[in-house]
Amino acid sequence: MNSFGRKFRVSIFGESHGEQVGIVMDGVPAGMPLAAEDLKADIARRKSGAKGTTPRIEPDEPVILSGVYEGHTTGAPLTIIFKNTNTHSSDYSLFKDMPRPGHADYVADVKWDGYNDPRGGGHFSARVTTPVVAAGTIAKKAIAKLITDRFLVDIEPTVEARLIEIGGEKDSTKWPGMIDQIMKEGDSLGGVVECTVRDIPAGVGEPFFDSVESLISHAVFSIPGVRGIEFGDGFAASRMKGSEHNDPFIAEPVEDSEEEEFYIHPSKNGAGGVNGGITNGNPIVFRVAFKPTSTIHKAQTTYNFAKEGMDVLQAPGRHDACFALRTPVIVESMAAIVLADLVSIQ
Repeated sequence: MNSFGRKFRVSIFGESHGEQVGIVMDGVPAGMPLAAEDLKADIARRKSGAKGTTPRIEPDEPVILSGVYEGHTTGAPLTIIFKNTNTHSSDYSLFKDMPRPGHADYVADVKWDGYNDPRGGGHFSARVTTPVVAAGTIAKKAIAKLITDRFLVDIEPTVEARLIEIGGEKDSTKWPGMIDQIMKEGDSLGGVVECTVRDIPAGVGEPFFDSVESLISHAVFSIPGVRGIEFGDGFAASRMKGSEHNDPFIAEPVEDSEEEEFYIHPSKNGAGGVNGGITNGNPIVFRVAFKPTSTIHKAQTTYNFAKEGMDVLQAPGRHDACFALRTPVIVESMAAIVLADLVSIQ
C-alpha cells in the first residue's frame, strides 16, 4: 500500500498534479533538532533543471505541519507537505486513450475503474518521491540517535549514494555527450546507482522476510523506474567458486581506543555488509538499476483504445531524458528509512 515500516513508519500521499504531495512519519525519536531548512540540501539534490532532467521546476519548499515544537521533534507523528505549483495537466489528456508504453497509465485505469488521477502520472509519479527524500533526511538523523540509545555507542552512520553508470557507460566524462545525443533523438537513458552505508553496528536486521536485503529491496523497488538491485558481489557471485566468494573474518585494532579493542569483520565485503539478513559490521553496499524514462518524445506504435487499433504515439509534456540523474538521494532516503526502522525494533 502507501505505508512502510513497523516502528519507524512512513505513509505517503498526493499526486503529481494534485494540490500537494506529502508524508507522515511515525516513530520519529523525540528531542532531535529539526527545522524545514535542514531538509533543503537533500531536496535540492533531487530537483530538476539540469541537462537531461525535466524542465518542470517546483519550489520544493517543505512545510512541517506537525511533530516539531520549538525546534525539536516531539515524538508525535511528523507531517511534511510540498505544494505543486508548476503543472501542465493538459499534456496528459491523450494518455487516457493511448496509455504510454512502460508507464502505469493502463494498469492504474484498470485497477481503479478509471477513477485514478492520470495527470503527470498521478500517484505513480516520481514527484511523490520528494517527501520521501525529506523523510530520508530525518531518518539519517534518527539512525544515529537510535543506535546511541540501543547500542550505547556514540557513532553517526552515513548513507551515501552516487550514479556510477548511464546507458551502460561508466566513464562519467562521456555522459554529457550521451545525454545531448539522446535528447536530440527524443529518447531516454537508464543508469545504475551505488549506495554505501557506513558505521551500522553488527547485529541489525532479522532473518528471512525482514532481512536487511529484503527490506531495502522492498523500499528501493518502490522508487519508480527501478529494475534491479544487487548487494556486494551481487550477480557476479554466481560466477565464483565458494573459495572465491567466502569472506574470512579478520580482527583490526580499534583506533583511538583507550582499551585494547578489536573490530571483527569480513575481510572482503563480498556480501555487502550483510550475513544471514543481519549486518556484519562492514559497510552495506548495494547497486540499483534504473530503466530509461518511459515517456519519450520519439514516436512509438502502441494501442489506441478509442480507435480500437494500433496507432502512433508521440508523447507531449516535460520529461527527464535520464531520470537516474536525480535518483541517488532517493536511494539514500529509502535505505535510511529501512535502517531507522530496523534499529528501532532491535
